[in-house]
Amino acid sequence: MSDKDALLRQYRMIMVIRRFEEEAARNYAKGKIGGFLHLYIGQEAIAVGAAEALEERDYIFQTYRDHGIALARGMSPKAAMAELFGKDTGCSRGLGGSMHFFDLERGFLGGWAIVGGHLALAAGTAFKAKYAGEDRVTICFFGDGSINIGGFHEAMSLAGLWKLPVVFVCENNQYAMGTPLERTSPLKNLSIKAKGYGMAGDRFEGHDVEHVHQRLGEAIDRARSGGGPTFVEILTYRFRGHSMSDPAKYRTQTELEQRKRQDPVFIARNRLLEIGVDESTIDDIDLEVDEEIEEAVRFADESEPARQDVMMSTVLAPEEEA
Repeated sequence: MSDKDALLRQYRMIMVIRRFEEEAARNYAKGKIGGFLHLYIGQEAIAVGAAEALEERDYIFQTYRDHGIALARGMSPKAAMAELFGKDTGCSRGLGGSMHFFDLERGFLGGWAIVGGHLALAAGTAFKAKYAGEDRVTICFFGDGSINIGGFHEAMSLAGLWKLPVVFVCENNQYAMGTPLERTSPLKNLSIKAKGYGMAGDRFEGHDVEHVHQRLGEAIDRARSGGGPTFVEILTYRFRGHSMSDPAKYRTQTELEQRKRQDPVFIARNRLLEIGVDESTIDDIDLEVDEEIEEAVRFADESEPARQDVMMSTVLAPEEEA
């Protein structure tokens, strides 16, 4: 497959995530989505680049900002939107909502609401893969607000000690909820922490999907070949507030407009134009994505609500017959 074909595929997925999140925000405002809603707008290149670098057998963990990587991994927008709407056709049968997407078939082992709590689980799946001799890599995403949590230290310590096949990815979007990084960390370069755990470290900007694909691919290859874990800090930016209830008044409009110059959508689109793709071809992709997301909203609207009788069967494993 040519670089052009790969970038066209990546651009399309970036647009799927962007349009999905925009429609999620719109339907949240209409009252069709309950609970919390954390949007991934501005960070799409990370999810798409990571998904391109992973194998189907690999494991993925994400925070509550989980829609992007779930879609990039292959979850259908219909199942994702239905979950937001609390419908039985959702990826978690409508019982998890925005923060608890899950797709075992694709190795997506959940969005996790407890800040930093899922890092230890990621170390666990990596340990299981190494212990069982499986050719599987675990990738674990978290925000810069997780670096001071005890679970971060525990997971990194064990991963470094046992040389586990795991890649820890800090999506540093500059704010822990509404608190800027300089008020929570004495270090500006978080990747330095890797040295304290005996693992490789990397740090780069995450606006260009091709660059993300290359750099994360190196860390994933290292883990798969027995070279041990990597702590990667990816510098990114979310264009919306921490959640839909956050007006993001802690940052200026000037800051936001400057950051939008590094929008992953614009970067990928301009790259396609630079390599000779007709603008009409890109516009056709945009139209296809619009129709796909509109259909996902219709599907979610028309699906049956989550069922009460499903609740216990999704919490407890079924008892084996004697």
